[in-house]
Amino acid sequence: MKPVAVDAMGGDKGPAEIVSGARQAAEKLGVPVWLFGRPDVVDAAGPGGLEVVACSEVIEMHDDPGVSVRRKKDASVLRAAEAVRDGTASAMVSAGNTGAAMASALLRIGRIRGVHRPAIATPIPVPGSRPTVLLDAGANTECQAGWLVQFAQMGAAYARTRYGLAQPRVGLLSVGEEATKGTNLVKDAHALLADPSWNVASGGTFVGNVEGRDVMTDEVDVVVTDGFTGNVVLKTLEGGMHFVERALLEAMTATEELRAAFEVLWPAVLPLVTALDPDSYGGAMLLGVDGVCIISHGSSTANAIVNALDVAREMVTADLVGALRTAVSAPAVDPT
Repeated sequence: MKPVAVDAMGGDKGPAEIVSGARQAAEKLGVPVWLFGRPDVVDAAGPGGLEVVACSEVIEMHDDPGVSVRRKKDASVLRAAEAVRDGTASAMVSAGNTGAAMASALLRIGRIRGVHRPAIATPIPVPGSRPTVLLDAGANTECQAGWLVQFAQMGAAYARTRYGLAQPRVGLLSVGEEATKGTNLVKDAHALLADPSWNVASGGTFVGNVEGRDVMTDEVDVVVTDGFTGNVVLKTLEGGMHFVERALLEAMTATEELRAAFEVLWPAVLPLVTALDPDSYGGAMLLGVDGVCIISHGSSTANAIVNALDVAREMVTADLVGALRTAVSAPAVDPT
C-alpha cells in the first residue's frame, strides 16, 4: 500500500497530536504515512522516522477555504491532495479547516465521474450496534432532490464497504414518518427514493422517512439529508453528548461516597464512553471524490488520527472508490 498523506499542520491540537497519532499508526498498525507540513514545526513534534514532505504554507482554521486553496499553493492540505491525485499517496487525512480539505480534494483529486456533489459521511455512534452513517454532514447547504438520491447511493455503498452490510437500510431525514411530511425538497426526494431503481448498484433499501430520534438507533443504517440539516444534527448530538457526560461526571464526583461508587462503576461505563467518543471513529469520509479522503474533527487527538489512518487503510484495501463508482453508475435519476 502506498503511504497515506497526512496534513500535519491541521487541527486545534496539531501538529503535536497529529504527528503522535501518525507515528503510532505506523508503529502499531503498520500504516505507511507521509507527513505534510513545515519541516521545522513537524520535526519539533517528533515524527519518529516518518517521511516529512516540506510545505511552506498552512491554511488556518479561520481562513476562507476557497480563497486559500487558490492562493496558498504550497499549503500542507493542498499538497496532500496532490499526492493522492498523482498516485504517490493512497489516501489523505486532515483535521484542519474542513472547507479547505474539501476544496483541496475537489480541485486536486476531482470527482468520481457521474457524481454531481460530493458529500461528507459521518459515523454516528449507536451504543451496542454499528454506527449510523449520516450524510450530508456539511458539504452542501442547499441541495436538489436528485442529489439526495445520489447521497443515498454513496451512503449505502460506504456502509456496505466499511461495515459489511449486505443491504443497508436508508432513511430520509424528515419531521415525520409519513411521505407527505417535510419540505418540498424532502417530499420530492422521498418520491424518487421510493422508486427501487436507485438502489440497483449500491444495494441499499429505502425504509422511508426517519426522524432525528432515529439517528442514534439500530432502526436505520444510513440517514440522508441536506448538508445544512445534517451539520445541525451532528453538532447538536455532539453538544448533547458532551453535556450529559459532564453532568454525570459532576454528579458522580460531588461527594466522597459518590466518588467511591463511581470508581466501582467506571469499568462498566467506560465502553459506553468510548463508543460515544468521536475520536473512536477517526473522522468523516468525503464521498464522491476520486480518492479516499478523511476529514477528522478539528479537536482530534492522537487516538483520532490513529483511527483515521486505520480507516483509510481499510477503505483503500476494500476499494471504496471503486464501490462508489459502481454505485453512481446506474442511471437511477437525473441528479440535476
